[in-house]
Order: sequence, then C-alpha cells, then structure tokens
Amino acid sequence: MAKRTDTRRLVVVLGDQLNADSAVFDDFDKAQDVIWMAEVEDESTHVWTHKARIALFLAAMRHYRDARRTDGYDVDYRQLDEGTKSSLGEELKDAIDRHRPESIAMVQPGEYRVQQQIEQVADAVELPLEVLEDRHFFSTPAEFAEHAKGRKQLRLEFFYRELRKKHQILLEDDGEPIGGDWNYDGENRESFGKKGPGKLPEVPSFRSHGPTQDVLQLVEDRFASHPGELEHFNWPTTPGQAERALDHFIEHRLPTFGQYQDALWTDEPFLYHSLLASSLNLKLLDPRKVVAAAEEAYRTGHAPLASVEGFIRQILGWREYVRGIYWHFMPQYLERNALAAHAPLPEFYWTGDTDMHCLHQVIGQTLRHGYAHHIQRLMVTGLFAMLLGVDPRQVHVWYLAVYVDAVEWVELPNTLGMSQYGDGGIMASKPYCASGAYINRMSNYCQGCRFKPSKATGDEACPFTTLYWDFLARHQQQLSGNNRMNMQLKNLERKGKEELQEIRKQAEKLRDKIH
Repeated sequence: MAKRTDTRRLVVVLGDQLNADSAVFDDFDKAQDVIWMAEVEDESTHVWTHKARIALFLAAMRHYRDARRTDGYDVDYRQLDEGTKSSLGEELKDAIDRHRPESIAMVQPGEYRVQQQIEQVADAVELPLEVLEDRHFFSTPAEFAEHAKGRKQLRLEFFYRELRKKHQILLEDDGEPIGGDWNYDGENRESFGKKGPGKLPEVPSFRSHGPTQDVLQLVEDRFASHPGELEHFNWPTTPGQAERALDHFIEHRLPTFGQYQDALWTDEPFLYHSLLASSLNLKLLDPRKVVAAAEEAYRTGHAPLASVEGFIRQILGWREYVRGIYWHFMPQYLERNALAAHAPLPEFYWTGDTDMHCLHQVIGQTLRHGYAHHIQRLMVTGLFAMLLGVDPRQVHVWYLAVYVDAVEWVELPNTLGMSQYGDGGIMASKPYCASGAYINRMSNYCQGCRFKPSKATGDEACPFTTLYWDFLARHQQQLSGNNRMNMQLKNLERKGKEELQEIRKQAEKLRDKIH
C-alpha cells in the first residue's frame, strides 16, 4: 500500500469500543482522519481464550468496520487471515508507517495492558496521543477517585446511590428512592424449590450472517486447540441484534429476573438472565438505553420494582463500581493476594471433567456457550477456587479467557476482589465463602451428585463443605476482625478438636487428588 502524507489523525478503535457515538468521532474529519482497527493473534492467546469469545470480538469488529465504511469513513482494517503481526503494538507501528499521521487518538481502553502498549508505541515514534474519556459509562475514573477520597472503605451501595441521584433513576419527585428503599436484595434471593423453573422464555436467535459466518470458520481453523465450542454460538454481533436482545429481555424475562436472579438449575444455563453483558461490554448497546428501558418497564407496570431495581443495580451499580475500582488501583491491583493463595487452578476447569455435579454443570455450560450467570461464577466456580486456595491470578486468567463478556476492567475486580477476596476487602466487605448447603438451597445440582452437602468428612463428603470448614480454620485469625464473619467463625468454634483434625485430613486428601 502506498504511504499517505495527508493523514491528520489515526483514530484507534479497539474490539470493545464498537459504539458509533464514541468520543473519537467528535472532531473526526473524513477527509483527513483514518480509523485504524486490527485483529492480532496475541489478543486471543495472551490468555487461552474460548473460541466463542474470539469469534464474538472478531465478528462484531468486522460488522462495525463495514458499518463505518458505509457511513463514509476511511477504515484501515487488518484481518488475521491477511497475515497480521502478532501484537497490537506491532500492527500499530505498521499503520503509522503507512499513514504518517500527525497524531493518534483513542478512547481509554478497557485494559491497562493495552493502554500501555499503545502509549509505548506513541512514545517510540514521538507522536502525540490523545486518550479520550469513554462516554459509554455513567461515571468516569476521575469521579470514582473523587468518591473514594478520604474513605476508609469503598462500598458499592454508596457509589450506587450517588449515581441514582445524579442521573435521576428510580427516584420520586422529592429525590427519595421509589418505594422508600434503595435496595431490594432481600426480595431477590429465591430458589425455584422442588418444582423447578417451569417453562422458561426462549432465548432469541441471532443469525450468523456475512462477517460472523466467516469468523466462525476462521476461529475453528486457526484456534482449533482453544477451549470451548462454536456449535451453540448465538451472541449479538451488531447494534441491531443487541437492541433486539434488550427488547426480548424486557418483555419476557425482566418481570421474573429479580426474584430468581440467584437461582440455579440443572441444564438451564440462561433462566431469566438478560444475556446483555457482552453487548454492553463491546459497546454494541448503550447502558443508558438499557437502564431507561428497565425503568420504563416498572413505570408502566410491566415489571415489579424489586426486579427492576435489582437489574438496574447490575448496570448502574456494579458495572460502574468495578470500573472505578479497576482504574483506581491498577496496575498494583493485579498482584494482590490477601489470602496468600498459591495452589494451581485444577485442570478440570478447562474440561468440566469432575464428579462434583455443580462444577460439571457450570463449567460444561461455560465451555458450550462462553457464559455463566453471576451466581454460577461467584458461588460455584469462584467459591470452589477460593476454598481450595487457588492463586487468584490464575482464577482471573481463567475468567478472562472463558467468558464472552470478559473485558479486564470488569472481569478482574469481580474475580480477584469479589470472588477470591484477593484484594483483602477493597471490593467486597467479606469473603463470599459458603458450604455445599448454599448450593443445595439455591439449586437442584446436589440431587444429581454423589456427594452430600451436609457432610464434611467421609466418602460422601461434599468437597465444598470440607473445604469451607478448612478455609475458615486456615484463615480464622485473619478474618476474626471482620464483623460480617462473626457468625461463621462462631460456628467454627463449635467444632471439636478431633472433628477439625478430620476435616483438615479430608481437605489435604482432596487437594492431593485434585492436584
């Protein structure tokens, strides 16, 4: 390709920045500026990425490229099957050599590692780099830093209330929360009971056309050894598909979402969940539109307040909060390991080959779909890893690799902080530790399992229950100052010396078998 000399700005668009109203277009001159996008091997291999996650990112990027070209933008797009360089930095250097821009512009990336790569290239070629605010979100890292200033503890609830007030969401005219409460968690923790979920709404189907079909074949050929399957690939890859997914959720699943958002059921991966996280995190869908649609469903009487508030809290609360945590504490956050956990991740996390039925179910569905809902992640796969004492960095790598909605800004705090308590309480007020009894209460998984959730020792002992008591015993001193752990630690103290010795032996035997 001949070198250009008339490029004013090279505008970097990354695979999780696929919104047409991005800040990079505010001052875009179609006669002088060029959009640059690239598919590079390293973004699929720096963690051993699930085939469905690779396919989703690449397909959505190609659809976005085509839409921008249709809108008259000059898009320099490099495809994997065209022999691209292995890293984003190398490809960017080539693009700079081709276009000779006066400057580079981008919206802040969703991963510290990527931002560092691009900054290093800009420094090396001595070009100005403009990093713009990501308007996709309700808040900014600077606003979170202001919120965090002077606080001994950071908690979601207080940040969430600030955002509700600022953006006038689910408020009465006097500024008080609709219904009188800010949080309806207490109404959103039901299980299905023995009756099960009954007939569930069907998940909308998204046709794999054009670029998506090409990408699915590319991934099968090029990443054949990677985990996961593509047979069930059914994720939105365009804004139109994402909006259809939102409409379907609001109409068919939101009314019951809150009540059963923590429930689990055998062979039912989706239940009443929205399945919108990947569309939000790739920016195919605007979170303001999502929150507005949910609030409208309450105001028209279509969905109850507890469901709507619980769902909005996931978007306006958790999503904004974890992004604030990520940028406030990176890059040191990645190295935190408050529980001094150093065990390797069990091999069955990559295969689902385990006789623990709950883990077999959740990992199996993860490999099929690249998806598990928040309780499956927190209280099954995440819980087991924490109780076992797995290095939180390894757990983070697994979550980043296997879920289609995983971008590091959202995945890392949720995994290392909330799931593994690796940050020592920055993200969550206590470790989310529980025995097999919790899984038994919230699901029917235990009915299909050879282990008994009530037993901590013996051949039928549930590994979750054994490791739960062992976890409390190992970390008793460290957790004794946490008021939210008082009840669990008092229950531990009721265990006799001989019983605890048997539990420790059982836990050691279990670790030896797994590792």
